[in-house]
Amino acid sequence: MRDEAATLDETLAALADQVDFKGCLIPPSHYEVIVFTNNCTDESAAIVRQFARQHPEHQIHLIEQTLPPEEAYIGRVRQILMDEAYRRRCWVGQPRGIIASTDGDSRVDSQWIAAMLYEFERGADAVGGRTVTQRSERQALDVQTRATYLRFVGYRYLIKQLEDYLDPDPFDCPPRHYQFFGANFAITHEMYALVGGLSPLHTGEDVALHQALLAFGAKVRHSFLMRVTTSARQQGRATLGLADRLAQFQHLSQRQQVFLVEPGAAVEAKLRARRDLRSYWWRYSTGQPALAQPCLASLATQLAVPLTMLHQAVEQSSSPGELYQQIDQHQQTAGLWQRQWGSVAIDKAIADLRLRLYRLRQQNPVAAGRLP
Repeated sequence: MRDEAATLDETLAALADQVDFKGCLIPPSHYEVIVFTNNCTDESAAIVRQFARQHPEHQIHLIEQTLPPEEAYIGRVRQILMDEAYRRRCWVGQPRGIIASTDGDSRVDSQWIAAMLYEFERGADAVGGRTVTQRSERQALDVQTRATYLRFVGYRYLIKQLEDYLDPDPFDCPPRHYQFFGANFAITHEMYALVGGLSPLHTGEDVALHQALLAFGAKVRHSFLMRVTTSARQQGRATLGLADRLAQFQHLSQRQQVFLVEPGAAVEAKLRARRDLRSYWWRYSTGQPALAQPCLASLATQLAVPLTMLHQAVEQSSSPGELYQQIDQHQQTAGLWQRQWGSVAIDKAIADLRLRLYRLRQQNPVAAGRLP
């Protein structure tokens, strides 16, 4: 966290005022808060120390460092913080704890801890919570920027809903969302070690952790219960974060340009091929008779990847998640998928996805309505 003095009191107060689903205060001894202030030029560290003095019943720890320029970026900062949380659990002899992440410009819900415990008790290895922007800051955006942002969120939700029909996750049942952001996720102490911790990327460290979890085959829950409100500012501390996304939308708005996304038909084609590919992988990995080679060739054509690459990926992948990631990486690198399907205005993609979902719901109204 760097230079978040303006919001830090609210952030800390929200973490201190945690209650269970019955409204009873969660004992402060049940969790601790670690704050990492790095390269701050404001009073952030002093605010943390003062808050800790005013709330002695809470376990609040401050790490204050000035990192060299080559390390002063969000991926390295979050790695240092999460590694410290991991080590602390080892030191106190409680290796079965939970490590949760939020940001200095964010405010967790009063039942944030209760919500994550609920999901972990039901078998989750990691939980991505629902992150929303502050209403007042969102309303301050110009009309077109705000509309594009809301369309983008809606587009991502529609993809998840289509996935629930075409390629459902047996663990992460609906209702669910698509987010796994640094401001709002939690992971078991054990799983953090199993996936090798957090990669210190300059940006997208939360996305990389999410991908590592899926590649490992972890049970990842995307829970609406675990909520965080974050800033909608357009000048953020992290590159390619929410602030940069909002700035991109504003840039398009100023030039009266539309935001382009993958077409709905492409999304559906990918999900259907992915479902069939998962079935092929399970048969292969369990020693069962796999689908005929022409079927794999057909999947390679549908996914716009070479058959040899797909066959090798099936052999090398230890989980469907790892297999999907190899395919996605090849698609992005080679560009054949993008050239085959192109991009469309987000309004058209949303309309197409809604129509497809409507037809699927007419055919099978309860398929995506199952609760965990």
